Amino acid sequence: MQLDLLDWIVIGIYLLITTAIGFWFTSRAGKSMEDYFLAGRSLPWWIAGTSIAATWFATDAPLAAASLVRQHGIFGNWLWWYEAGGLMLLVFFFAKYWRRSNIMTDAELMEIRYSGNAAGFLRVFSAIYNGIIKNCVIMGWVMLAMVKFAQVLLGWDASLTLGICVSIAVVYTFASGLWGVVSTDMFQFCTGIIGSVILAVIVLNTLGGPAGMVDNISKLSDTPEGVMDILPSTKHTSPLEFVSYLCLIFVLWSRSGHDGYSAQRLFATRSDKHAVLASFLWGFLGITVMTWPWIIVGLGSLVIFPVSEASAALSADPELAYPMMLSELMPVGLKGMLVASFLAAFMSTMDTHLCWGGSYMVNDIYKRFFRKNDSEEHYVLASRVSILFLAGLATITAYYMDSIERAWIYIIDLTAGMAIVWALRWYWWRVNAWAELSAMISSLILANGGFIISGLYSFGLLSDKWYDSINMYYTTDYNMIRAVFILLISTVIWITIVFITDATDRKVLSKFYRKVQPSGWWGPIAADNLDVSTGPSGWHKWKGWFSGVVFVYSSLLGIGYLVTARYLMGLSFLFASLLSLYILIKQFDINSSKIKNL
Repeated sequence: MQLDLLDWIVIGIYLLITTAIGFWFTSRAGKSMEDYFLAGRSLPWWIAGTSIAATWFATDAPLAAASLVRQHGIFGNWLWWYEAGGLMLLVFFFAKYWRRSNIMTDAELMEIRYSGNAAGFLRVFSAIYNGIIKNCVIMGWVMLAMVKFAQVLLGWDASLTLGICVSIAVVYTFASGLWGVVSTDMFQFCTGIIGSVILAVIVLNTLGGPAGMVDNISKLSDTPEGVMDILPSTKHTSPLEFVSYLCLIFVLWSRSGHDGYSAQRLFATRSDKHAVLASFLWGFLGITVMTWPWIIVGLGSLVIFPVSEASAALSADPELAYPMMLSELMPVGLKGMLVASFLAAFMSTMDTHLCWGGSYMVNDIYKRFFRKNDSEEHYVLASRVSILFLAGLATITAYYMDSIERAWIYIIDLTAGMAIVWALRWYWWRVNAWAELSAMISSLILANGGFIISGLYSFGLLSDKWYDSINMYYTTDYNMIRAVFILLISTVIWITIVFITDATDRKVLSKFYRKVQPSGWWGPIAADNLDVSTGPSGWHKWKGWFSGVVFVYSSLLGIGYLVTARYLMGLSFLFASLLSLYILIKQFDINSSKIKNL
């Protein structure tokens, strides 16, 4: 499909505005590493929270959301809705502590929380694990989504798409650092949301509104069973699939909310209060606001491109449905705006992950172990070079991917084993560097178990019986069950390591305790620092967490039931969401009224 001149003009205007915003902050970014990576720790909560949400709004998200609808039904989107529990955990249990740590990266936490050579090694391992391995996987699937999008809408091949899009993202990230990233994120988020809402409205209008869409879908015989179900049901899923969803919703949420890129935004906020509000805004925007326009397009694609009549390309790759709907329904001009919104989604994620990954490479590896006492200007230059290096690695990674959904599941596996240790390092003094390191290594090995056993089998080191028994857990049917096993096995390993290794040095723990003021099981450390106030009780935090989860999920379900013509259910859930928001504002200070500088 070729775009018209008006579409290209719209895209050109968008690119000019984005580039101008990014370069406006070049002078601020060049002063120091703190200015380059943390915007001088001056971000207000509403910019930080929107910026994290914009990072979630990547090109992969609309494609994957629509694809999940075509393959499973609406409830397939619990593959990312489940994260609400983890994000509310961040709000009430971790956000303040991240900001009080006064660090540049989450890897730097290793040397203020733990002691000895193990802490230094863990810092490097964490920087490589998160900043390079995990980060390149994420950027790889974002690039893959852009390749699929450009293939349908522009007819570009992968090399041309990656060359142009990555260059644009790198240019202003290279020049302006986090200030440029978050400022363009605000513009890109608004562009992306407006574009996706416009397409969803056009879909609904084409199909006769919510009721017309539901009626059209009900007449189809080739849709997934229970396609309109928002909640997983035993009526329309196999027992194994239903158990997988239960694992996802009730267990694996615990691995969410610990990401380094979101922590970077919290490090950059003005205070711990701003960090809490930024986390809450992210949870609401990311789970509730962004997803339904994409799902509506996915539902509409079942009518416009019925499964039984889909082209060979769409049948082989349902992630093409979203750009095909855009190409089919959008008029001239608005089509250019939608392309611009996809560019916005792509760049808002790429710039964040480039900036985040660069901070690891410079702060936790280069500066920490190779050039400790150089000038700030030197480190800013090194930061910019590291961004170019990461962009190259991520581009290579993208070439070896073929499915966004599978990449999402791989990241769940990769991080599942660290869920409990990441939480308890703030709340239990006995957690040490060896515990966290063992959790990361065991999770890495188990997440890649399918590749490992295939290698052993190919060399004749594994019998057919053992290979079949183990490989079963690495099939699609066991995706979430496997992740729970990884969590449980890794947790048993690291807790065992805790009790057979030495505790962290008491002086290091006391310094950390006085700086962060964590509550929980700090026993002898708390006894040595009786003058330190640790804030609300755990019970109070759990009540806040529950209210936050109710708010997010009630809002999500309320909107969902309204746009699928179940109006009474929708209004009931929206009432519940407003009630829970009122409780949050009154009892848990989820409001900005006490902040002087917004």
